[in-house]
Amino acid sequence: MTAQRTRRQFLHDSMLAAAAGVATVPMFSGRSRAQGTSPNDRLLCAVIGCNGRGGSHIDEYCERKDVEIAYIVDVDEKVGQKACDSIEKRMGRRPKWVKDMRVVFDDKSVHFISTATPNHWHALCGVWAMQAGKDAYIEKPISHDIPEGSALVAAAKKYGRICQVGTQCRSNPAVRDAMQFIADGGIGQVNLSRGLCYKRRKSIGALGDYPIPAEADFDLWSGPAPYKTPKLTRQSLHYDWHWQRLYGNGDSGNQGPHQTDIARWGLGLNRHPNSVIAYGGRLGYQAERNDPAYVDAGDTANTEIAIYDYGDKCMIFETRGLSVDNPADIHITTMFDSTKGNKIGVIFYGTEGYLVQREYTHCVAYDLKGQAIREFKGGGDHFGNFLDAVRSRKAETLNSDAFQGHLSASLAHLANISYYLGESNKVSVSEAKAVLEEVASRDQNIETLNRTVRHLKDNGVDLDKYPMSMGPLLTFDPQTEVFTNSDAANKILHREYRPPFVCPTADKV
Repeated sequence: MTAQRTRRQFLHDSMLAAAAGVATVPMFSGRSRAQGTSPNDRLLCAVIGCNGRGGSHIDEYCERKDVEIAYIVDVDEKVGQKACDSIEKRMGRRPKWVKDMRVVFDDKSVHFISTATPNHWHALCGVWAMQAGKDAYIEKPISHDIPEGSALVAAAKKYGRICQVGTQCRSNPAVRDAMQFIADGGIGQVNLSRGLCYKRRKSIGALGDYPIPAEADFDLWSGPAPYKTPKLTRQSLHYDWHWQRLYGNGDSGNQGPHQTDIARWGLGLNRHPNSVIAYGGRLGYQAERNDPAYVDAGDTANTEIAIYDYGDKCMIFETRGLSVDNPADIHITTMFDSTKGNKIGVIFYGTEGYLVQREYTHCVAYDLKGQAIREFKGGGDHFGNFLDAVRSRKAETLNSDAFQGHLSASLAHLANISYYLGESNKVSVSEAKAVLEEVASRDQNIETLNRTVRHLKDNGVDLDKYPMSMGPLLTFDPQTEVFTNSDAANKILHREYRPPFVCPTADKV
């Protein structure tokens, strides 16, 4: 039986029954405290960026007797003071709110920073912190572009700092044990993995001219990014920046680093890919609004397929932002708990079976007939792993250091560069097939394309009127971190900064 037929038979015929009815496990459980609990042994920290994921940082540190949140940093005073109120109520001590992170870097009493700022601030915040002698927990993606990731790796090494990246699955026993199972040959030889981000994202509203909240300092919020006038082109200052490329990286860089990190880990890859090609678009919102002229304020892709070639191994990452309550991917999604709703995870294809990360804390291995042969469960303590390393000064004990975070964030950046360069290259389905037939891949490129097309059509996308974009196939040098076949790609490999918010390159940290 060929690998192609085995995979198709497995996904179509066997997985539905085998994958049903598995209980959900919380993302974090079995917390381990950092050493030392006396007041004099407390680690003082600053949480930088308090909305969204930043709230989870606050929750984690409030649960620990050996950590004190000394500062809350947020450019929005309303958000910052609300966080201070919550911490004071829970801990009996009120942190100091400041809007400029540089105040924290000047305070020698602060041991570490924990940052969940928008992506465009991640690298500079981390570099500044480590230059100031602070350890750093940095949310994913660790960077807004590839040279920034290299700068963080270099800064951690030069200044001897502990730098953890917020890819929490690296600390979950379910995933750690599953990756070891693959490495030990549990499903045979594995040369292909597929990451999925089938996650509904509605329109962020019409492109327009919107006011900045009065409580927010938009100059500081913009930081390294261009700043022209205190106006927004989207309705909401917070969170929706993910879908504007000046600040975010779309779901390729938002949700994606969790899955691509695992997909790369299971393949045993500790380097950049040799090439990338991406296709897709920001599609479907016209149909949702029943307005052919509707222009969403986002400019990142809500549908993006990326193919990463490593020579003997291959990774695929699929992003879907429209409704996933449809049967276009039934042979993929039946390995998850439900055929409806979001599906986020990773699939590994082996010569003797398959392994699926179904949730952050649950993985299942199957034989070639679709019978479950092993389950992996359990949540870990990613923040605890970081704090243990802060105390021991042993960076090698980190589960997700700057280098791993850099490699996984770079996958998003590489795919987005291909997509952005090809954004104006609108292609018909037949033209897309012609391109993908020539792309070397261990995946079934046309089958993946057909599923994508079906998904878009199920969501009312008229591909004749609103065609997909096809990016160029870009070759990349993993050592020098530059493209070898495209000057245009190298021109957008690294962004320009707005002084004084300049992130140094790796050789100048």
